[in-house]
Amino acid sequence: MHCEFNPKGVCSVHISFDIEDGLLRNVKYTGGCDGNLKAISKLVEGRNAAEVAKLLEGNTCGWKPTSCADQLSKAITGALSSADA
Repeated sequence: MHCEFNPKGVCSVHISFDIEDGLLRNVKYTGGCDGNLKAISKLVEGRNAAEVAKLLEGNTCGWKPTSCADQLSKAITGALSSADA
């Protein structure tokens, strides 16, 4: 399943990814801190999507109540919920 997400409250403006057999693939951010977001993408590649969502949930960035990682968590959770519906 291919997923597209527009994050809120962070520097990145778009996240896209695939979930194949419950695993994350091809996570790509548009905007934001390029090096850090490329690193997140590499670290989550091939990992269980639900586990990644739980791990990243609630992560903050500086004074913001969210982060690009937290927004990925929200995107994954939403995608998994819609797949179950």
